[in-house]
Amino acid sequence: QAFKNGMFEVQDASSQLVSDFLDIEPGQRVVDTCAGAGGKSLHLAALMENKGQLIFMDIYGSKLKELKRRARRNGAHNIEVREIDSTKVYKKLYGSADRVLIDAPCTGLGVLRRNPDSKWKMQPEFLDKIVKTQHEIIRNYSKIVKPGGKMVYATCSILPQENSHQVQSFLKSEEGKDFTLVKDKKIYASKSGYDGFYMALLEKSI
Repeated sequence: QAFKNGMFEVQDASSQLVSDFLDIEPGQRVVDTCAGAGGKSLHLAALMENKGQLIFMDIYGSKLKELKRRARRNGAHNIEVREIDSTKVYKKLYGSADRVLIDAPCTGLGVLRRNPDSKWKMQPEFLDKIVKTQHEIIRNYSKIVKPGGKMVYATCSILPQENSHQVQSFLKSEEGKDFTLVKDKKIYASKSGYDGFYMALLEKSI
């Protein structure tokens, strides 16, 4: 009954660390660019205490519908949901957000303990494709961060190509020249017992 009343959500410990890593404060404008069904989004909403503005975006409208349902159950009122059906959706937000979360699509190799069959399904060409997608996402969505704002890039993968290599490549790019890496964190299931995860906090200069 407590769950139905929105008093708690079920989430792996690694995923819970991501929202805290973003260093948000109530009253800010926060954009979750790859919100999906809203696991991390709802954690952000709780940290915001219904103060400020939360914008949740995703390319899948069906996932956003589920997010809205869960948000109502959780009593999150300061949210706005936007389906990314064209580049205009996120370009309108350029330079406007205090905090941006990019929970990027990835190979999911950090959650093999829960999906052990995925390692047999993984194809080399899929890794190449997802790395290219991540490359485009971080360059496009980083522009949403306003001067002095912060951004977290995160994946549930343990591969350097998807994680630290992506961040370093971004920092050397034209889009990343105004950002600095504040800190990053690597979580390995073999050491923590949690899902494997990577998260990097970057700050944009004023």
